[in-house]
Amino acid sequence: MAMLAYELYTFNKKKGYEFIGVLPERREDPMRITKDSVMNWGKSLLGNTVDSKDMFFRQVVIDRLSGRILWVDLPLDNN
Repeated sequence: MAMLAYELYTFNKKKGYEFIGVLPERREDPMRITKDSVMNWGKSLLGNTVDSKDMFFRQVVIDRLSGRILWVDLPLDNN
């Protein structure tokens, strides 16, 4: 049993890559899942403190039994 999620990161020239958080995917309609919708979540967390050009995410799968994150990085086809 697995769950789709997104890891959000920012890039800071002084500090390098910074992990922000994990967003579990809860939407049932895959047509609503876009790169922009995931990035909007990140913007809502960070506000105006980070330029969206410095944000990126990785799509991952979380094993529900073990809690381990499997890096998948699947493309979002509906962009």
